[in-house]
Amino acid sequence: MSTRVLHILDHSIPLHSGYTFRTLSLLREQRRLGWQTFHLTSPKQVDCQVGEETVDGWHFYRTAAPSLAGVRLPGIDELAMMRQIEQRLMVVVKLVKPDILHVHSPVLNAIPVLRVGKRLGLPVAYEVRAFWEDAAVDHGTTTEGSLRYRLTRCLETHALKRADHVFTICEGLRKDIVARGVPAEKVTVIANAVDIDSFSVGGEPDLALKERLGLQGATVIGFIGSFYAYEGLDLLLDALPRILRERPEVRALLVGGGPQEQALKQQAARLGLTRQVVFAGRVPHAEVQHYYDLVDVLTYPRHSMRLTELVTPLKPLEAMAQGRILAASDVGGHRELIKHDETGMLFSAGDARALGDTVLELLDKRQDWPRLRSAGRQFVESERSWRRSVESYVQPFQRLLG
Repeated sequence: MSTRVLHILDHSIPLHSGYTFRTLSLLREQRRLGWQTFHLTSPKQVDCQVGEETVDGWHFYRTAAPSLAGVRLPGIDELAMMRQIEQRLMVVVKLVKPDILHVHSPVLNAIPVLRVGKRLGLPVAYEVRAFWEDAAVDHGTTTEGSLRYRLTRCLETHALKRADHVFTICEGLRKDIVARGVPAEKVTVIANAVDIDSFSVGGEPDLALKERLGLQGATVIGFIGSFYAYEGLDLLLDALPRILRERPEVRALLVGGGPQEQALKQQAARLGLTRQVVFAGRVPHAEVQHYYDLVDVLTYPRHSMRLTELVTPLKPLEAMAQGRILAASDVGGHRELIKHDETGMLFSAGDARALGDTVLELLDKRQDWPRLRSAGRQFVESERSWRRSVESYVQPFQRLLG
């Protein structure tokens, strides 16, 4: 009989995020191992009013949002959400009869799942993609070291110690988890990776799209992803005037959207860069490849903070899988993925001048691009395929099942 795994998720498709794309890759590979997977999302599956839903062939059980009737006391929302998850999970467990509960961060998901697992005698694997307290710092809802931050950190540590096994996405997070007193043998890295068959090296620019965006004749530096503060796109705009003094044909292409979009547009206007910075907006996932094909140098200027020092992103891996040229800040999450002057270029985080110098160096040394492209693609093929990453679930799951 195949292993039955019930995944408890923050959110899923049809919402698009790095979280949902990682989830789909994990599910595909777990099924390739012969396991049966089932899927329950939290109340944060926005704009969803149904109890069950099938999206692109994947069936999801949904959790209704709690009704608080205007109550706005600290912690009430979180407590209500955890109670709602716990109640819904009890119903779904009876329906699908899982062997393992596989809960994915944030910790608001983990706490109710641990309660249900203990009550029903089911093993719980907790997968940490980022720490809730650090994400809250970036969102501006707390500050590092505040009372809320410390309480949330304690809650996270409580969940990590009580899970039967802990999975995480990178070495930086693994070290932090072990430092909290979780036995090292209880923590396994399921590294961020890519489906290598979904990416081909290079591609010819769509000239009609390039003209529509006003990029004809331009050298394009760009970013494709979500506009969060930690991504450091403000630093890219600060570096652009220096780049333009040396290379006036350069244009910056920013594809995506998010909380910082308006602030970035205002910054571009303040710097007098409205004609040199193109905001393409969000584009359908099926069309993203055409935008990648327009970019000469992809930039990942993440600011240094706990979140970016500990967590590895997906986007640089996707860029390397396509044989792209990239420049990234030297935060810990990038250093785990990118070897300087081998698979990409690293520059000092938070330093706009260093970012500008690195981009200009890349543009001046195009003879190095074939070497960088080849090494990046080879790294992803050999070390960062989803099939290889997901195989690391096998032994811990076997132990959990006795």
